[in-house]
Amino acid sequence: MTEKTKKWSDEAVAQLTGMVGTQSPVGVDTVEHAAEALGFTTRSVASKLRQLDYDVASMAKEKTSAFTLDESAELADFVVNNAGSLTYKEIAETFASGKFSAKQIQGKLLALELTGSVKPAEKVEVARTYTEAEEAKFIAMADAGSFIEDIATALNKTVASVRGKALSLTRKGQIAKIPAQRVSHAKETVDPVTALGDKITGMTVADIAKAVDKTERGLRTLLTRRGIKVADYDGAAKKAKAEAKAAA
Repeated sequence: MTEKTKKWSDEAVAQLTGMVGTQSPVGVDTVEHAAEALGFTTRSVASKLRQLDYDVASMAKEKTSAFTLDESAELADFVVNNAGSLTYKEIAETFASGKFSAKQIQGKLLALELTGSVKPAEKVEVARTYTEAEEAKFIAMADAGSFIEDIATALNKTVASVRGKALSLTRKGQIAKIPAQRVSHAKETVDPVTALGDKITGMTVADIAKAVDKTERGLRTLLTRRGIKVADYDGAAKKAKAEAKAAA
């Protein structure tokens, strides 16, 4: 499958969010590493992250290397001399007195084509969002013409989760189309976060995430991007800090 036609699966999205973690904004090195690891272009990775409500740094602005020429050469020698014995995290902790993060080390070794000399970290098992039985039931109900709400109730999932799964199954050709939604919200123009109004400032991230049907991680990114301060998260301060860093 070519990069032009390659589609994002649930598993690939889960692996991507695992690589990004809580990083905000997501840096160029991380985007490039994810693209290499998952087999997508950097543009596709950056676009997918923005769709998931992550703040992604400008690919153009961050191209200046954090490594000097001497540091790059020293890193190459260090990795070659310890080939296969250290993970990215261990290299970051050992090399140059811990000056560089594991993500920076990953990006630089990718550019130096030395990733093969790094010891693989223990793979984190990505939990399936849907079991095989749930997926089979999903497909059967979709083929039978069930509404999204009915599938959500039957599988004890949110409507948003079912809609996302339906999109994935449609792309894989496992169902013909995304099931219809009994109650359409197409005419609603105010997004759910805006609809909370002034009361949002007194709510916690967990409360807001539940109210607007988003993950807490995605919501924190959204609050940072919009510069909104709530009870237990200062998105305004985070946004100001990110802007100051980008301007430096």
